[in-house]
Order: sequence, then C-alpha cells, then structure tokens
Amino acid sequence: MTFTSWRQPRAILWTTAAVASLGFLVTLEIAARHYGLPGPISNQARELIFPPKSGPLLYASMALMMVVLTWRQRLIAIGVAIGIDVAFLLVRWAVDARTTEGHPFGNGALWVVLGYAVIAFTRRVGRERLLLLKGVGLALLLVAGRKTGDAWLLITSKTRPAVLDQYVATADHALGDPSWLAGRIVRASGPIGAHVLDFVYIQLAVAAVVVTLYQLRHVAVERRFPRHHLVRTFLAIGLVGPAIYMIFPVVGPIFAYGPGAFGTGGGHWAVANLWPDTPPVNAPHPMAFDRLTPRNCMPSLHTAWATAIFIHSRKGPRILQFGGAFWLVATLGATLGFGYHYGADIIAGVVFTLTIEAALRTLERGWDRSGIRLVAYGSAVFAALLVSYRYLPTVMAAHPWIFGPLLILAMLSVIYGYVRTTNLWEPKAAPAQRPEPQPELV
Repeated sequence: MTFTSWRQPRAILWTTAAVASLGFLVTLEIAARHYGLPGPISNQARELIFPPKSGPLLYASMALMMVVLTWRQRLIAIGVAIGIDVAFLLVRWAVDARTTEGHPFGNGALWVVLGYAVIAFTRRVGRERLLLLKGVGLALLLVAGRKTGDAWLLITSKTRPAVLDQYVATADHALGDPSWLAGRIVRASGPIGAHVLDFVYIQLAVAAVVVTLYQLRHVAVERRFPRHHLVRTFLAIGLVGPAIYMIFPVVGPIFAYGPGAFGTGGGHWAVANLWPDTPPVNAPHPMAFDRLTPRNCMPSLHTAWATAIFIHSRKGPRILQFGGAFWLVATLGATLGFGYHYGADIIAGVVFTLTIEAALRTLERGWDRSGIRLVAYGSAVFAALLVSYRYLPTVMAAHPWIFGPLLILAMLSVIYGYVRTTNLWEPKAAPAQRPEPQPELV
C-alpha cells in the first residue's frame, strides 16, 4: 500500500472526527448560552488572555503535544511558554488585575500549543504535518475535555430537577454506608490528610498526563503514536459518562444529606444534615434539588479515571506502578471521604471503566469473540447495577449480607474477566529453540 493510498482514508477519518468534535462543542456552547452561561468554546478562548481555570492542566496538555518534538524544540517551547506567562504576569501586575478566580500561569502553554498548530499548516508537509497535528490535537482534546465536562455538568443541573440520591443511599446500606465511614475517617485525620486527598482529587488529569507521557515516550523517535494509550480511555469515559448522569441523576451525600461542599449548597434542599455522622433511614423517592449542583455521581467518573490510570500504569516502571496504585487508593478515599460519592457509585465506576477500556482495546485489535463477550458482560453488569440501585434499594438494604457480597462479586467478576481476557491478548514470547546436536566427525 502506498503512502498516498494509506493517507486518504486516514485523512477522511481524522477530518470526520474533527468536524464531529467541533459540532459537539458548538452544540454544548449553544446549550450553555441558552442558560445564560459561557460554553466550552468561550471559556477556552477566554483563557488566551484571562487567568486560566487550571494552569497545571494547560502545561500538562503542552507536555503531551511535545512528545512529537525534538529535545531542542521542547526546550524552546517551554521557554516561550514561560516567557509569555511572565509577560502576562507583569501586565496584570502593572494594571493591578485580580487573579483570584484562576491560576496566574498557563496562558503561555495554550499560546504555544496554538502556535504549533499554525506551524503544522505553514511549515510542515506529509507525515510530519500529520504527526504534529496529532500532537496538537491531543493537547487540545485534553483541555477541551475539561471544558466540555464543565458544560455537561451545567446541563445536568438545569435539565434534571429531581435526583435519585435516596435510592442510592438506601442501596448503600448493603455496603455498610462507606461514604459515612470514610467521611468520619477523613475528618479525624485532620487538615493534612484532607489536603493530600484534595490535591489528588483535583490534579487527576495531571497524573493521567504523567502516565501518558511514559506511554508516548518513543513517539519523537518512531514518528508515530501507539495504537492505544490512556488519553483515548480518558476521553471516552468523559464522553459516555455524562450521558449516564442524564439517565441516573445523583448529587452525592454531602449535598443530599449534608451542608454541601465547603459549607455551600445543600441547605434546605438536603433531606437532613446527616453526613457523615448518621446514615439515612427513609423510604426512597425522587427528590427535588437546586438547579446549580451537578448531577455527576452515577457512575463515579473520578473513580473511573483513577482506575484507568491504574490499568495503564501496570506496564510502566515500579515507581509508575506505585504512583498509579496510590492515585487510585487516594481518589477512592477522596470521593468517599469528602462525601462526593456513595459506595455504589464506586462499584459502578470500576465496572464502567473496565467496559470502556475493553471496548477500546477490542476496537484496536478487531472485534473477535473474546472481546465482544467481555464488552457485553461488562455492559450487562453495569446495567444490572443501575437497575438494582433504582428498583431494589429497600430489598438490598434489608438483606445486606446477601446483596453487599453480591455487589462486590459482580465487580470482581468483571475485573477477573478483564484481566483474564487481556492476558490472553498479550503476545507470547516464543521459546528459544535449542540447536540440534551436530554429529561428531571421526
């Protein structure tokens, strides 16, 4: 196959994906504007000049783009980004501009990424242009995913006035109300433990970039991307997850049964101020809630993303494996200990991630019987979890010694199926053949 014949269908595929992504962003922008707030495009364009919401994320995105550059080009890109940020800081200091609503740095990284997009079109041709555009697209997808997620959360709060927290909280009795237990543990750990968990929870995307940089470390030499890496899983989780929010809107225990995050929210919308001291006991029913709090609990996407980081860190060096395990455990502690999620959300998030990861890996290697079976089983277990949380919570709460282990076993069965199937997919090293003995010459 010639380069031209290979390039045409690939170019059509990338063009179609780009047009579809742009159309999706425009749709979210229009929806957000309908509710009187800026959408993902406006928010991202604003960060070219104003203090960005997440400076570390922008620099992490630039780091992803730099995997296609040489070391000299990387040093130049970092220097230019820092120089632009210093210039912005000096201007803001001169005009006494306030930066309390964002990070004081990050604009430079965004300008550098966009600058390399211009370079790709004006100074590169053929494979080199395509490779640089892939790097720029990877960086922009990460920051666009963050802005898209913010717009999705806004839409869930505006379009789902009733939430199903009472159903999930009742089903959580079968698991021993882990959010209430973890909340008391975090409170007893004092400010140090809370600050560590908060940092892990907020900087999840940066941890994902660290793992991705390891996976893409050979791109600059091989001049091509690997067939599957962590960012693909991250984006797929972020794309599919919010659709589940629309089906199963849940705000979380600190809002439905507490004062709200950082002492805000909740209020008279909450059932009572019970979290994390007293688990709720009530007949579940849909409850009206405010139009500000995102319905972003079922499934727990923070757990899903942390699980994806853990999976993709397994093939790295020992320090990366340790970091992936730490980030998963700390994220679970934060999601439960801060009252953002129920235990049922965590189980659903793990099953959700393994199903998404299995689907992406099966897509890359071809839809064979083992891949289809794994994706179908994961989807069936995930659907069964949602149905049981919605229609069997009182039965689950009444028989915790039956349904608690069943929920754990359902999650473990998907984990076992994923590990077993993916291990079979791994290429096996052929055993070295012994040389045949040569007859001795007499």
